Amino acid sequence: MKHPVTITLEQCAKTWPDGSRALHPVDLRIEGGRTLALLGPSGCGKTTLLRLICGLEAADPGSRILFDDEDVSVQAPEARGVGVVFQNYALFPNMTVAQNVAYGLRIRKMPKPEQAERVGHMLSLVRMEALADRRISQLSGGQRQRVALARALAIEPRVLLLDEPLTALDAKLREHLRVELAQMLRTLNITTVIVTHDQDEAMMLGDRIAVMSAGRLEQVGDAETLYRQPATSFVGEFLGTLCKVRARLEQGVVAGGDEVIGFRPHEVELLPALPSALQARVAARFFLGATLRLQLELDDGQAFPVILPADSGHRVGESVSLRLTRPLPG
Repeated sequence: MKHPVTITLEQCAKTWPDGSRALHPVDLRIEGGRTLALLGPSGCGKTTLLRLICGLEAADPGSRILFDDEDVSVQAPEARGVGVVFQNYALFPNMTVAQNVAYGLRIRKMPKPEQAERVGHMLSLVRMEALADRRISQLSGGQRQRVALARALAIEPRVLLLDEPLTALDAKLREHLRVELAQMLRTLNITTVIVTHDQDEAMMLGDRIAVMSAGRLEQVGDAETLYRQPATSFVGEFLGTLCKVRARLEQGVVAGGDEVIGFRPHEVELLPALPSALQARVAARFFLGATLRLQLELDDGQAFPVILPADSGHRVGESVSLRLTRPLPG
């Protein structure tokens, strides 16, 4: 088995002809065999960064992209040895499943017996061997996603790049394929970069997550670190719900003050109303099966949700005080 490639980006940037910056200089290292999720809203630069890695866009002068110690910054896409799965999959509708998977192998003039063996192995990997002779138009969205992945992997790429690969699927199928894809990526031992705007997808698929905003890297780390220790307010708000109040903490209890305190809705304990603390009123109550969501309002009009166990007995109109079990930077 080939050793997995480490990707290093040094001052990697992209400026459009009109002078606007799609990507400010980025320094980033993606360890060999690991999966990095590029997470952020539309237009934040994550797809541009992916296209720079695969060579579909040229980086600004002074940028460097290294695969191990090899500078691939000016190499053509086909010379970099990358496999790419786009969100529309870009499959050939006039070909069968097996022919689609074999396409890159034919272009590389691999002998037909080896082609057949490699295609069979790839289809087995994605559990599509029974549909090898089926046309693309006869496949479901999930099946097309598997074919696109098999085609990208068939050429034994040094790097696998996935651009919003599950976006086109319905919610239920997307959830199912997230689990399948996560398990597959863990076993492939191939360096992978996946672009997504979905926080759950990033947390499930990425060994590390790079959160992006307005063409800049906000923070890079594992999911738990980013969730529990966001470096910026943007990261805290994008990776889960972040509540903010103007107050101060006295031994974890929310009291009057002018500091900005951040916290997750489920990391709050409700106490009987305390005279020394800010008073909150339960303005609305929503039973969600496994949890209870309360909308709270402070005396000064600030409002925010809290998430409690489903058997919590709090009712609309009740006055409570708050203790934060894990406050975050505001």
